Amino acid sequence: MTDFSDKNSGEQELFEHYRFTVDPGQSPLRVDKYLMHHIENASRSRLQTAANNGNILINNEPVKPSHKVKPGDIITIVMAEPVRSKEMLAEDIPLEILYEDDDLIVVNKYAGMVVHPAHGNFSGTLVNALLWHFQKEKKDERKAKPGPYLVHRIDKNTSGVMLIAKNEIAQAKISEQFFDHSIDRKYNALVWGDFEEDEGTIEGHVGRSLKNRKMMTVFPNGEYGKHAITHYKVAERFGYVTLVECQLETGRTHQIRAHMKYIGHPLFNDETYGGDRVLKGTTFTKYKQFVRNCFAVCPRQALHARTLGFIHPSTGEKLLFEAPFPDDMQQLLEKWTNYAVHRALD
Repeated sequence: MTDFSDKNSGEQELFEHYRFTVDPGQSPLRVDKYLMHHIENASRSRLQTAANNGNILINNEPVKPSHKVKPGDIITIVMAEPVRSKEMLAEDIPLEILYEDDDLIVVNKYAGMVVHPAHGNFSGTLVNALLWHFQKEKKDERKAKPGPYLVHRIDKNTSGVMLIAKNEIAQAKISEQFFDHSIDRKYNALVWGDFEEDEGTIEGHVGRSLKNRKMMTVFPNGEYGKHAITHYKVAERFGYVTLVECQLETGRTHQIRAHMKYIGHPLFNDETYGGDRVLKGTTFTKYKQFVRNCFAVCPRQALHARTLGFIHPSTGEKLLFEAPFPDDMQQLLEKWTNYAVHRALD
């Protein structure tokens, strides 16, 4: 089973909530019926929803509710949030809210904020902030307490648009869109190097590195990891670095960061994937100092979740939200723009 415990995980990282090994004498039985007998107070409808959303795995593969279990099968239930080992606390942390209604909330997450409390980060997270916000806005005590119900996540040091459900029905319907890859997500990344082509597609299984469990790597032959596809387009060329727009067809942990490193274009100032040193350019001291200044301006991987589009779970309306570059990436791009202009004049 994949390790689901990375506290700074990325899009759609899942956490194992239950694990069962089917007994040797078990006769063929639908997985939803099997789990009803093994999970206390679990309703069949909720189990069916979980399976349809890809949250029930047999031998590490998602299955539908009608799938028949057999002896020796390993059944796991995985969710977007970790098992709560302690009560999560509401904290008065500022939020930039792009949209909110009774079913969902869309925020512009700032870089440096962890999405969900986990080992080493039990406070100061987006969930802590949302709990405070929901507590503050709750007026009718008879109403059920709103979420937050996570449907996806983005890395701690990645900024941008993030969608959170406020009830289980909305969570299930939105999660299904992520599972079906019908969510429209675009990221902007500043990466090292120039591209010969204006656009392309990166395809290769992404999984946790066999040498370093804190990073993901690409397994081109598919022997490990999960299938991942990233489409990219060149947005602006600066010579030694390039601004690209990435559209995710799948949402694996660190997908853009791992895929870009795989094709030789690590994200600018991405410490985990080797982008935090001079990879392209001259040997001149002045240039090296310029790069160090850029690192200081944007002290994290230069990755921003720019847009997010989805179908509203209640109205069926197509919604699209966009978050402008935060100050650190805006200043970084301005510095490279000025450098490219002066270099062209030399």
